[in-house]
Amino acid sequence: MKARVYWLGLAVLCSACAAPSLRYKQDIYKLAGRGEFKAAAQAVETKHRKAYARQDRALAYLDQATLLHDAGEAAQSDRLLEQAQQRIEELYTVSASQTAGQLFINDLTRPYRPAPYEQAFTYFYRAMNFLDRNNLPDAAVEARRASLFLDNLRGSKSSGYNDDPFVQYFSSLIFESVGQLSDARICRDNALHAYEKLGGLLRVSAPEFSVPKNAADYGEVILLHYNGLLPLKKTQTLQFSWDRMWGILSAAQEGQGLTPQVQNALRTGFMGHSITLASPVLEAQPYTIVSSFVRGADGQVYRMQKVADLSAAAAADLQARLPGMWFRTIVRAVTKQVAAEQARQAARSAAKDNAVGDLTGLFVNVLGSALEKADTRQWFTLPAEIFMARLFLPPGRQNIHLLFRDGYGKIVGEHVFEDVQVEKGGRIFLHYRTAS
Repeated sequence: MKARVYWLGLAVLCSACAAPSLRYKQDIYKLAGRGEFKAAAQAVETKHRKAYARQDRALAYLDQATLLHDAGEAAQSDRLLEQAQQRIEELYTVSASQTAGQLFINDLTRPYRPAPYEQAFTYFYRAMNFLDRNNLPDAAVEARRASLFLDNLRGSKSSGYNDDPFVQYFSSLIFESVGQLSDARICRDNALHAYEKLGGLLRVSAPEFSVPKNAADYGEVILLHYNGLLPLKKTQTLQFSWDRMWGILSAAQEGQGLTPQVQNALRTGFMGHSITLASPVLEAQPYTIVSSFVRGADGQVYRMQKVADLSAAAAADLQARLPGMWFRTIVRAVTKQVAAEQARQAARSAAKDNAVGDLTGLFVNVLGSALEKADTRQWFTLPAEIFMARLFLPPGRQNIHLLFRDGYGKIVGEHVFEDVQVEKGGRIFLHYRTAS
């Protein structure tokens, strides 16, 4: 009896667990679409206690940090990214109560842990924030951390997203800049291999940049254009027959360790029934700009090449997670039905009244359904894609024009990097974000 009371108390306590709503994300996107990144970051800070669960503060840090980076507030962005990374490292030890919450209430009871592609980009954004402040040594530290993280990821996963070609390529550029040429070569080789292996999954191919023979006589500008809006996770409900649910349970990796007794209990728990499952699905968000190019002070045009597609990475990650999500949802459905039946029988016996028992069982069923929520958490302020150009320009101060095209090839906007100091034999990194 005490166990049932504890479970009910835990359910009520966790009923407030929720992910940032679709409407909240879209409101932030409206500000970003107008280029008001600082205002968008302020909105995240103002609403984070209401929009994010207390256990998901790392996600709030990430969402705000990206917008501050886009607004040119590198120091503030980096402080939040550092806090997020510290929180992520703490979450590698998950308590038994959090795991139990996943199996009895919903996935939102567990603190947010970023997808592998999201974690890889924490190192990228921190490195860019250091570069914005002319701190190349600390940028190299983040490149090293990214390289180690991706090495470990390749060692732990044999398929799916197990490396990031762009983050590897970007790290190689930083290693080159600090003279760590052996590390640069290793990262560049890893990047090219990852582009070849994961190009189809991530919808991107290896960039082809030409380096002039007399490159030492010029200064190099690495220009990054962050573009678009990441697809947003929302909840969809799916009706499953038991035959199909059992197939999911049997195929899901999380269900492979179940004993035959537990499998039989699950099989009979819903025999002849069907249930409605709540799961996340990605919804594309519209934006106009689809490509960009650069025009130098001398009138030369440089093509921006797509080097990363985070929309594809998000889709690949969700696809990989769905079997486990469905498995936990079905187990919870069986558990909640058993709890409702136990409550019905206990109330019927205590009150000697079938109506009281039925009402109690109905209440527990309604509570269980109300607690079943899809996990729609994501680092949603990331761009949908990243374009890149490597410009070799004469030394001196000059303006660099970044122009944007829509799907019809029409120029729909421009940003000018004014008075850029290009030094002979040097390298600088510039970035700009569009979300419209």
